[in-house]
Amino acid sequence: MKVLVVDDDVVSRMVLMHLIDSCGKFEIVEAEDGADAWEQLEAGLRPAICFCDLRMPRLSGMELLQRVKGHADIGAMPFVLVTSANDKDTVSEAIQAGAAGYIVKPFQADQVRVHLASFLDQAASGYDHQAEVPADTQRRLGINGERLLVYLSGFQNQLTAAAGDLESLLSRGEQREAQARLDRLHAGCATLGLHGAADALKSVAPGQLSNDAVQAVLADVLRAVVHQAGLARQDAG
Repeated sequence: MKVLVVDDDVVSRMVLMHLIDSCGKFEIVEAEDGADAWEQLEAGLRPAICFCDLRMPRLSGMELLQRVKGHADIGAMPFVLVTSANDKDTVSEAIQAGAAGYIVKPFQADQVRVHLASFLDQAASGYDHQAEVPADTQRRLGINGERLLVYLSGFQNQLTAAAGDLESLLSRGEQREAQARLDRLHAGCATLGLHGAADALKSVAPGQLSNDAVQAVLADVLRAVVHQAGLARQDAG
């Protein structure tokens, strides 16, 4: 499974590659900037996912994202932005343009792992996708397939942000606030018909939340969202 890492800063690129390598067995391909990445993609590189710095010379992360989304062969590839904390407006714009999410420097392992969860061996992890058929979800909510994909993408971004927020809450011992955050995610799963993910969130013991257990559950929930989005795209196609 190929993972493309794009960053003009060598140190940041190496740190991110190390974190990806620690998450599982991935073939990591590196690019020194957006232009280098685009040359490799045009030459036939087909990674499963791309982590790309936002601010680079020659071709920025936003510009590379726009090219990727306009390419028939790689437009569906998850594209994760690597940003600094003060890039929130640009990140919001990128999410609207189709980015799968973002991670913020300095990197944290859990931020990276949550984006790779859907590519890990499902059988080894014991993951079993249990969810409503996408067409039934559309009928229940009165929406079309395109709108369902928008909802799933937005929920994926919410999960990515929640991973870091929950880690901070639990490190401060704020169990009640962390539980409230998990309850909101549970409601999102129920709304989107993700029955297995909803059950997983409910299985975490209230008042005894540990970061390891929470992050593991979030990884499964994210996997469910990505899987369900793939099913929805198949139906739309």
